[in-house]
Amino acid sequence: MKDIKTFVKTIPDFPKPGIQFRDVTTIAENPEGMRIAIDGIVDMLKNLDFDLVVGSESRGFLFGAPVAYAMDKGFVMVRKKGKLPRETICEDYCLEYGTATLEMHKDAIKTGQKVVIVDDLIATGGTTEAIIKMVERLGGEVVRVCFVIELAGLNGREKLKGYDVMSLAVYEGK
Repeated sequence: MKDIKTFVKTIPDFPKPGIQFRDVTTIAENPEGMRIAIDGIVDMLKNLDFDLVVGSESRGFLFGAPVAYAMDKGFVMVRKKGKLPRETICEDYCLEYGTATLEMHKDAIKTGQKVVIVDDLIATGGTTEAIIKMVERLGGEVVRVCFVIELAGLNGREKLKGYDVMSLAVYEGK
């Protein structure tokens, strides 16, 4: 089987000079790449006891929903503020320049449910940290966090200390 990195296109100097942008859309554009990503995350979750998969807008949906389907689990969407129709909880998190807000339906997770978070990429860890806070506020337990790609040079794992974090591919730089 090919390495998932085979399907990741690197765009130099995007969005600014010195950044090596890892484009995961090229994984989704290739059936083999998508299969390797989804099967790889499913393998990370085999023999793990959990109830729900949580994914954030939008690329977390791309990988999280098929994983939930493959494992016969529910899927919970985390979206940008103002996009969900029912009552929500929210969490602010830091971006490179400023802050943003994520929301989750207030009734999406029940007390005691075991949750897996799936996303495309971990960089600084801020998005995932915000998701974890919401899951725990609703009484859920985060039992694993899975990423397709990890940018180790941005130290995102530091924000996720104490959680079981796994990645299909690790890039040492930023």
